[in-house]
Amino acid sequence: MFLLRIGLFLILVGLGSGGGCSREEPAAPGPRVSNTNSHALDDVSPDDFQSSVPREGGPAGYVGSAACQVCHQDQFKSWHRTYHRTMTQFATPQTVQANFNQVTLTNDTTRFLLSCEGQELRVRMERILDSASSGEPAPALDTRVSLVTGSHHMQVFWVPAGDGNVQVGFPFTWLIPEQRWVPRNSTFIRPPGFAHQAEVWNIVCSRCHSTAIEPRVDPVQRRMDSRAAELGISCEACHGPGESHVAARTAAGPLAPKPDASLLAQEIVHPEKIDPVRSAEICGFCHSMKWIDRSENWRKDGFRFRPGDALATTTPLIQPGQVESVPGLRDYLARNPALLDDYFWRDGMGRVSGREFNSVAESPCFQGGQFSCLSCHSLHESEPADLLAVNRADNRACTQCHEGYREPEALQRHTHHLATSSGSDCYNCHMPHTTYGVLTAIRSHQISSPRVATELATGRPNACNLCHLDQSLGWTADNLTEWFGQSNPDLDSATRSVSDAVRLSLVGDAGQRALLAWHFGWEPARRASGTNWIPPVLGILLDDPYAAVRCVADRSLRLTPEFRPAGYDFVVDPANRRPARESVWSLWMDSFAGSVPILPSGVLVRPGPAPEHDERINTLLKLRDDRPMRLRE
Repeated sequence: MFLLRIGLFLILVGLGSGGGCSREEPAAPGPRVSNTNSHALDDVSPDDFQSSVPREGGPAGYVGSAACQVCHQDQFKSWHRTYHRTMTQFATPQTVQANFNQVTLTNDTTRFLLSCEGQELRVRMERILDSASSGEPAPALDTRVSLVTGSHHMQVFWVPAGDGNVQVGFPFTWLIPEQRWVPRNSTFIRPPGFAHQAEVWNIVCSRCHSTAIEPRVDPVQRRMDSRAAELGISCEACHGPGESHVAARTAAGPLAPKPDASLLAQEIVHPEKIDPVRSAEICGFCHSMKWIDRSENWRKDGFRFRPGDALATTTPLIQPGQVESVPGLRDYLARNPALLDDYFWRDGMGRVSGREFNSVAESPCFQGGQFSCLSCHSLHESEPADLLAVNRADNRACTQCHEGYREPEALQRHTHHLATSSGSDCYNCHMPHTTYGVLTAIRSHQISSPRVATELATGRPNACNLCHLDQSLGWTADNLTEWFGQSNPDLDSATRSVSDAVRLSLVGDAGQRALLAWHFGWEPARRASGTNWIPPVLGILLDDPYAAVRCVADRSLRLTPEFRPAGYDFVVDPANRRPARESVWSLWMDSFAGSVPILPSGVLVRPGPAPEHDERINTLLKLRDDRPMRLRE
C-alpha cells in the first residue's frame, strides 16, 4: 500500500510541478489565520488521518509549552505572538491563510482542486493528458492537507503520502503579501526549468521547523513514525527539556521560596544566564549550515543536541575556511564541489537566510566571547517580525559596547553622514542586506566594514552602493580612500563610471540580481538615490530568467504602480508574454510629458527611443552571469 500510494503521489506532484504558468481560477476568499494555536485534531479528524500525521509528545524529558504556561503566563503570551510558534502547525481554517475555497491550480501536467470542508482542507490531484499522450491517465488522488509551514512571508503545505506518517510537500506555495498561489519552484533562486523535487517534511523541514523531532525512519518497513515534542518552535527548543523543572517546582508547591539560580540551572536552561557562546549555539542549532555525520543517526532517533550543549560535539558548523577541522567534510565536498556556492559568498560569508550563525561565528564581536544572539534579539521583549530586543532596533545595539559613538558628533565624524540620517545607522554599513531568502533581502550577520576590494573579490555588493544606488564603485572607492585610507583599486570603465546597482542588475548572477531588485524598493536607498530613474531598470529585471528575481523586482516596482505593466504576472515565463521591459519603458517615457528630467549620470537610462537608449545596457546584458544558480535557503 505504501509503495502504491507514495508512487502515485510522486507521479502527480513531481510531474505536475515543472515549468509553466500557475493559473488560479477566481474564487471567494478562503480560510484565514486567526493567531490561535491549533494543535489538537482529535475533534475534527478520523483515526486514519490522525495516524497519518506526525505526533506531538516526546522525546523523553519534554513536556510541551502548555506545562510552561501554568507558571510563565507572560512569557507564554509573548512567545505565542511569534512566528517561531507557527513554523509548523496542523492545517486547519484557523492556521491557514491560503485560499482553499474551490480553487483550481493547474500547470502542464496536473490539475489541483482545493476545497474546504468544515475543518478539513482538501486537495484532489488529477493528471492532465493532452492529445499527444497515450495510455490510461493516472487515477486521481484525493487527500486532506495535513501540515502548514510558515506564517510570515509564505505558507507551504504538506499532505500524507503513505503508510506511516510521511509528509510530502504540495507543489504550490501561498505568498502572503500577494495573497496568491504560485508554483513552489518560483519562490526560490533555482535555474529556469529546474525539475521539482518532492520534499519530505519528516527529514528536511522538521529539523528546524519543529521542536525535538524524531523522524523514526524504518528503512526495512519503508515507513516513518515521526514525532516531535511540538510542531513549531516552542519553549523547550530554547530552554531544553522541561520535565525535571516542572517536577521540582510542582513538588515544591506554590508557597515555596524562589529557588536560587544555581538550583534552577540544574533544572532548566536559561539562555540569558549561561555562557554567551553556548547561548548563541542554541539559536545556531537551527540558524546554521551544519555537518551531520552518519554516526549521528538522527533520522531514527533525532538529534542528541540539547540547549546548553556545545554544538561542535554533535553537529559542527560548516565554515568554508575551516573545512579540515570537520572529519569527513573535505571528502564530501570533493564529491559535491558546488555545495558551498549554494550557501556562501566566495570569502565564506553566508549569503542565504536561515544560516545566520555561520556568519555570527566569524564576526570579531562574537569571537571576543561576550557577544551572543541575545545581545540584539529577544524572543519575549520584541516585535515578532525581527525579534529585535527593546532598545536594540537602532544604534543602541552597537553602542552598548562601542560607547565612543553614542554622541552625535562622534558618530558623524566616524560615518561622514549626518547623525540623523540612515547613513549613520550602524546596521546599514556593518550589517547590510547581502543575505537572500524568502523572496527578500536580509541583513548580513557577519559584522564587517564596506570595502570595494571585497566586492571585487567576492561579488558581494558593498554597503555604500546598496544605499547610494545611483553611484559607481569608483565613487565609493574614492570616498573610502579619503575617509578611511583604504587603497583605491584599479577599476575598469564600467565599474568606475556606471552605477554599481545598475551594473550588478545587468551583469550579476541571479542572487546578486535579486538583492539589487530588493534594494530598488528599500526606502533608505530610494531617499538617498532618487527614484525617477529606477523603473526602467526594474523593467529589465521583470524579464529576468529567474522567477524569484522577477517576483522581487515586481514588488519593488509596485511602489510606483503607474509604471507596472497591466496584468503582469511574474510566474509567466518571459518567452510567453510581451516583454515587460518595453512596457515599463513606454510608461516611463509617457510620464515626462515633454519635460526633461534630471537623472544621475551613471544609471544609463535616458529619455529617448528605446533601441538607441538600450545600446549601453544591452552591451552589459551580454555579459550577464548566466551560470545556473541554486541558493539553498
